[in-house]
Amino acid sequence: HGAVLSVAAHQIDPLPAFHSVWGTLTGHPKWWSQAYFGEVARRVDQIAVMSYDTMQPSQSLYGGYVAQQTSLALEATPPTTGLLMGLPFFHENRFGHWDHAETVPAAVRGVRLGLSRTDADRLRFGVALYVDFAATEADWTAYREGWARTAPPE
Repeated sequence: HGAVLSVAAHQIDPLPAFHSVWGTLTGHPKWWSQAYFGEVARRVDQIAVMSYDTMQPSQSLYGGYVAQQTSLALEATPPTTGLLMGLPFFHENRFGHWDHAETVPAAVRGVRLGLSRTDADRLRFGVALYVDFAATEADWTAYREGWARTAPPE
């Protein structure tokens, strides 16, 4: 009673019904439909989109994908629910995650773009840093300069 109910959510289907096709072909539904995401968001206090492990091969494609995910999540999440977009604070190369593409600067640019074009005045919105113990100083600098803006302008 009185506790915050928070959930880490899958990404939202980038194309209508693609989650069904992907799930059938791979046995692992990577995405949630936007409608399902909205149903979950209405039942929790806070929802965080794991906006990494996207299979995007470049920073520009990854940033665009994050912008799209941010917009889709904002559309589906009621303003009374806190919405967080996950930033990739880890470094590895494996299927689905390419370190050279999924960077903190690209993610922050994507989040800012999605927020500005969908709901720039959203109050209960932020980013979630995954995972802080794997972050480099460059990740923290990119976060401070791109999101928190605590660093002085150059």
